[in-house]
Amino acid sequence: MSAMKAFDVLPGGGSGATDTVSDTVALTYDQRLVRRKKLMTAAGEAIFLDLPQTISLQAGDGIRLEDGRVIGVVAAEEALLAITGDTVTRYAWHIGNRHTPCEIAPDRLIIQRDPVLKAMLEQLGAEVHDIIAPFSPEGGAYGHGRTMGHEHGGHEHMGHVHGDHGHDHPHTHNHDHHHEHAHDHSHDHPHD
Repeated sequence: MSAMKAFDVLPGGGSGATDTVSDTVALTYDQRLVRRKKLMTAAGEAIFLDLPQTISLQAGDGIRLEDGRVIGVVAAEEALLAITGDTVTRYAWHIGNRHTPCEIAPDRLIIQRDPVLKAMLEQLGAEVHDIIAPFSPEGGAYGHGRTMGHEHGGHEHMGHVHGDHGHDHPHTHNHDHHHEHAHDHSHDHPHD
């Protein structure tokens, strides 16, 4: 039997998309970045997702099949690092400065396992523990689950006119990914 095709994603987040799901598909954070992909549902049904552009699925989204049924997206458990300590906001800055996806909980930060980041965070004084859990990091500056500019699907050009849109939060997304290592050297060496 051939795979059921899906061409449409219903965004979650209170829209009721997951109220009518007939099955679910569990995907890790990396697996949720999709365009054309064969997926296996919890009940063992093969579905073929064929979207017009690459998107980042979120837990709670629904994949609408060609026969009208909806498959719910859930975050699969994966290998993560839980970060705690006295200066969690400082650790968050270092994680964000490396464009690493990060889930922010009231008492800890959660990132994908990375030995380099783990060593850096421990050097900063963080307590870092290996955990297995679903991973749903914060969205980027535009509410997407990805923070790298090339994954915004063209939306990055819309964000430059901030005007008076009621935005009272700082826009922390860095659109120039090529100056990361040169941006603060002027502060390192005082000049006469």
